[in-house]
Amino acid sequence: MRFLPKFLSAALTAGLSVTSLSATSASAAPTTVSPLHFTAAHGTFAAYAPGTQAVTYRPDLVPVGAKAHVSVLSGSRVGTTTVLVISGLSPHHEYGAHAHVNSCGATGDAAGGHFQHVPDPVKPSVDPAYANPHNEIWLDFTTDRSGIGHATSTVDWTFDGRRAKSVVIHETHTHTNPGHAATAGGRLACLDVGF
Repeated sequence: MRFLPKFLSAALTAGLSVTSLSATSASAAPTTVSPLHFTAAHGTFAAYAPGTQAVTYRPDLVPVGAKAHVSVLSGSRVGTTTVLVISGLSPHHEYGAHAHVNSCGATGDAAGGHFQHVPDPVKPSVDPAYANPHNEIWLDFTTDRSGIGHATSTVDWTFDGRRAKSVVIHETHTHTNPGHAATAGGRLACLDVGF
């Protein structure tokens, strides 16, 4: 939760209220700006079982017992900032990570494709015009010698009726070249989130 003060500082700087974390002052001037929304999810990776929130598909790279925390702050004046903190992984490894459209399941494919603010009409989406870190939430990271990694994504949009439902950890950093844009190797693990 060490990233929470940064989120709250951003909220105060923007002059916004954070839903469910602060109350609006009775003397505050009326505002038409939507409040900031803060959500967080965390889990300890385990083999799949119904109801498991954090699933590992490759325990050699995301071991059982590794932990992940995802925090999201979103508002009309600040866009959406997502922070991933993860521990217990292989040291000095480059991982990819993205927000996905479905919840975690028995296989990595259950999470579906990447969540895109403007959906690509062609699936799977590998066109850099759609598959890019401005239209998707990318959270690539490299672990340190202790197997700890962290990443931050900031985009200028907020979620509408469609929501991302998971963050998937991938085998490599994310590619950006045409025909391979947004690919990052195999799906190693998945964490259910509540964007």
